[in-house]
Amino acid sequence: MNQHDRVFAALDTFRMEVPSWGFANTGTRFGKFIQAAAATCLEEKFADAGEVNRLTGAAPTVALHVLWDVPGGVKETAEIKKLEAKYGVRAGSINPNLFQDQIYKFGSIANPSAEIRRQALEHLLKSVEIAAALGSKDISIWDADGSNYPGTQSMRRRIEWTEAAMAEVHGALRPQQRMLIEYKPFEPHFYHMDIGDWGMALSLAYKAGPQAKVLVDTGHHYQGQNIEQIVAWLLHLEMLGGFHFNDRKYADDDLTIGSIDPYQVFRIFHEILSDQTKAAADVAFMIDQSHNLKGKMEAMVQTVATAQEIYARAALVDHEQLAALQDQCDLVNAEELFRNCFWTDVRPMVREWRESKGLPPDPLAELARSGYVEDAASERGARNAGLVTTYA
Repeated sequence: MNQHDRVFAALDTFRMEVPSWGFANTGTRFGKFIQAAAATCLEEKFADAGEVNRLTGAAPTVALHVLWDVPGGVKETAEIKKLEAKYGVRAGSINPNLFQDQIYKFGSIANPSAEIRRQALEHLLKSVEIAAALGSKDISIWDADGSNYPGTQSMRRRIEWTEAAMAEVHGALRPQQRMLIEYKPFEPHFYHMDIGDWGMALSLAYKAGPQAKVLVDTGHHYQGQNIEQIVAWLLHLEMLGGFHFNDRKYADDDLTIGSIDPYQVFRIFHEILSDQTKAAADVAFMIDQSHNLKGKMEAMVQTVATAQEIYARAALVDHEQLAALQDQCDLVNAEELFRNCFWTDVRPMVREWRESKGLPPDPLAELARSGYVEDAASERGARNAGLVTTYA
């Protein structure tokens, strides 16, 4: 297969889920900067997601956050289905919230209080019900529990509480559903996190049952950690469920994918594309970024378009030729084959693919030309202005 065909075949199957919260006003722990065009309700989030999919042809699903998007539970899913039909995108992964409620100050599913643990578990079970009603495959669980000071919590008891919760959630899954367990080494807690790395997430998934997999967030690692090796191991074990893609310079910065280290994204995509098993084909690609300074729509379109380009580069790698060079320990030529694919300018081929699908050849330029952001700002500006907080 020549390079042109490799790129077209890869882009035909590439899908990237966008997060509903990526269209709304977000901020840092220090504050929030309001954008006039930011989505102020779930319908506006669906409208924005639909526009991203129209421009890129690669984002047919939008991740929903239970507390922010579906606070009323299953009874709201009928309205969500109407939004799906209206804007041409479906509800994707369902994301519970185990970190925002005031009762979670000392933990959720691993809180020392049995009553609070039960409340957190009921929220997870409610999320499974919402996913079932919407036909969503994945329930993505990020557990923010941990502690800040040595001796203040029993890590062993918290392991047992977390295992028990995950097992009960797994037991509630429908046959076609998955539970994706995310990990993070630090933040919001800085002494220990109950699910601090991929090994802990893997252990919890194994213990929960066969419908549990590991979710990798590219920002949830220590500096210099070899994420693509983690990907290779999880693929080998058939335990890689999905990704939350973003980029970072220091910690969990949630910057635009590829903005700091596009070569890392390329290396991750390469590991997945080099694995031809069903497990690799079932890995979910999702965006989890915080567009605090960039325009929401511009950043999201830029993100999906960038991901398409990097995925296309990874598709250029001739796996048979690379394997032969690796077996010969021909280090320079193996690395040059790899690097040359990364440095190839695939943008002309990606534009050609878009045109062949009736898509705009330059999604960002088309977004600017369409006036969508300006129209959104005009319609939503007053509502967003009302969110601005002033300090004396």
